[in-house]
Amino acid sequence: MKADEMWKVSTGKGVRVAVIDTGVNPDTSSLKGQVLTDEVPQAVAYGATKDYTGHGTTMAELIAGTGAGDGLKGLAPGAKVVPYRITLDELKDATERKKTANSAQAIRAAADSDAKIINMSFSSPGDNAEEAAAIQYAQSKGKLMFAGVGNDAEKKSPIGYPAGYPYVVGIAASDENGTVAKFSQYGNYVDLASPGLDVPSWCDETFRSYCTGQGTSQATAIASASAALVWSAHPKWTANQVLASLIDTAGRDWAKDDPSTYLGYGLIRPRMVLEKSDFNPGPANTDPLARENAAGVTNKTGTSPSASASTSPQPSKGTSDGQTSAAGSTSDTSDNTTMWVALGAAAAVLVIGGGAFALIRSRRSA
Repeated sequence: MKADEMWKVSTGKGVRVAVIDTGVNPDTSSLKGQVLTDEVPQAVAYGATKDYTGHGTTMAELIAGTGAGDGLKGLAPGAKVVPYRITLDELKDATERKKTANSAQAIRAAADSDAKIINMSFSSPGDNAEEAAAIQYAQSKGKLMFAGVGNDAEKKSPIGYPAGYPYVVGIAASDENGTVAKFSQYGNYVDLASPGLDVPSWCDETFRSYCTGQGTSQATAIASASAALVWSAHPKWTANQVLASLIDTAGRDWAKDDPSTYLGYGLIRPRMVLEKSDFNPGPANTDPLARENAAGVTNKTGTSPSASASTSPQPSKGTSDGQTSAAGSTSDTSDNTTMWVALGAAAAVLVIGGGAFALIRSRRSA
């Protein structure tokens, strides 16, 4: 991504990103001054700054971390984060669950905020009417929404929500070569791909060290940060135009009108937008995913899913990091300081190539 070059043009300054997750710890060295806790409405503010797994804080750092104190430096260090805590499977305490907002409530609150981007690094195999309505409301407010497609591809690969809803940009995870991750779920609801392997992530809620993480959660955060960079450079653009620019410049070796089931329109490359000050993003009111949003999500046989929306929201089942672990696959807990100093010096986790794509393609219409 050549982050250092992008930061000469944009750091995401002036853009707020709503992080709907397990909460965000504003006191890590990387996030001090980056988390706008006073902008969270009281109705959904409970526990917003008490991250119960470390997952939400990782997402916030990947987006807007400054890198201070040998912390994780995000792709849009000039952006700000607005934290929202929701009930995911990892929140076991019954009392805490009752006090914590559900995803639909948080999405609506974020829709009414000054945040331009809503990051949803969580996934559930089932949809529900209240959450879907909240998504539509956020879209009507001009928000750009990103969500991980989920990490169950090596199992049954169910459709992941909220990524499966219309107007949510579904993000797949890829490695540094553009190869789709084995765990990254697939289908016609995959819109873009982003780095999601070997990404430094907080090991747990103690915030003592980073581990090596992976997941469509991390990929989603980097996609949201990419959008923040572009929107900061072009503050008058609409959500449609920001998304259109990212789709137009995504790295792919297939026709744009024939998106991949695994990587969608390709690997996100915000630098390709930022390096052209006169970039034409297209009409302000034209939805770049109009075809997908009109068709709705389909399963691997090309038919509409049989399950209908439930009348009340259920807690989303984990995060998109495998849907059971808040931080995905974590390892290498020893010598984490050395690992991050090596990575942080050159922001290596974010500096990836956009060249060759070693992947197995599948037509969405197949």
